[in-house]
Amino acid sequence: MSPDAWNNLFSLMLGFALAGALTSGYQALARRQAGFGLLQDGAAPKTIATVPFLVFAAPFIIMRNTLRGRQVQRRRAEFVMMATVLAGFWSMMSGTVVMMTLRAVGLLG
Repeated sequence: MSPDAWNNLFSLMLGFALAGALTSGYQALARRQAGFGLLQDGAAPKTIATVPFLVFAAPFIIMRNTLRGRQVQRRRAEFVMMATVLAGFWSMMSGTVVMMTLRAVGLLG
């Protein structure tokens, strides 16, 4: 594999790991699952603070909702595939942002 392919794979894995960690941490602290419904509180400071959280936690939330929808609502496999590609791309982009931040700080070589 080329170095770019390894970099993209690492970004993808890092993005999903970060999304899972954020969502699990939120669930442990708030005692409820994180979801896109956090944005429905209007223009409150709490709602504005959830936007960065959801930007990085979205891949996990998308996959959780998709797999649950597949089991409960019997969604078609094409829908699950599209949601998986979307969550993967989102995860790769958020992982890339984290990797760039770690490089800028000097924690990643």
